[in-house]
Amino acid sequence: MERTTDNDALRSREIHLQALFLAGLKGDEQSYRVFLSELSGHLRGFLRAKLQRNPDEVEDLLQEVLLAVHNGRLTYRADQPLTAWVFAIARYKLTDFLRGRSRHEVFNDSLDDTVELLAEPHLEPAQANRDLGKLLEQLPERQRLPIVHVKLEGLSVTETALITGLSESAVKIGVHRGLKALAARIRGTR
Repeated sequence: MERTTDNDALRSREIHLQALFLAGLKGDEQSYRVFLSELSGHLRGFLRAKLQRNPDEVEDLLQEVLLAVHNGRLTYRADQPLTAWVFAIARYKLTDFLRGRSRHEVFNDSLDDTVELLAEPHLEPAQANRDLGKLLEQLPERQRLPIVHVKLEGLSVTETALITGLSESAVKIGVHRGLKALAARIRGTR
């Protein structure tokens, strides 16, 4: 019963935010302001969870995401879930931020830390991520997206269903079949 209530709340929130956003696109400034305000609250929670080590950066990154949403508002397709579109923007901005931050920190590190640099094989995780990305690209979207959201990003099946527009059953099946297909590709049997 609780899961149904959670699903209903998520759907209700999606419908509410989408209605505000679409009204804003049609020129209703008040609806657009309310949309941005409510979206800010949701995004702030998401970014806080992802930037636990950098809590001072949350507001700056939030503004970047909101600006990207605003600038890209005409690219939104009304037949798609709004939260999936916003989540994709937020995820890309977060990834850019984390890449830039780590690059900035590397250039500002002391040269005395070179022993630590040589002790850790830093390229292996990056190469593994690139290889995994290539394998995931070969999967159909109905398998790839559930794996990315549930297994890599740690979202729940319910959250993934809302973001992707798939049913919860389809998300579970997508994860199962996708992981099976990835294992076959890794073994070289596909």
